[in-house]
Amino acid sequence: MHDACILGIETSCDETAAAVVRAGERLLSNVVSSQIATHQPYGGVVPELASREHLRAIVPVVRQALPKPDKATSR
Repeated sequence: MHDACILGIETSCDETAAAVVRAGERLLSNVVSSQIATHQPYGGVVPELASREHLRAIVPVVRQALPKPDKATSR
């Protein structure tokens, strides 16, 4: 278990992010999708738009963060 890969997923009001860490120390990936451009015309975060953007962004962000099989298994 000392060489396990951990996927972390985080969302804030206007960002969706995912990262993969190996052995609790080695960062393999860190991907962040920001919604700043979406909310900027309104002068702040619009909750309904933010919710929709999280749904749109989560799968591509996680897919991009996941290491390719050869990278994940190499040491």
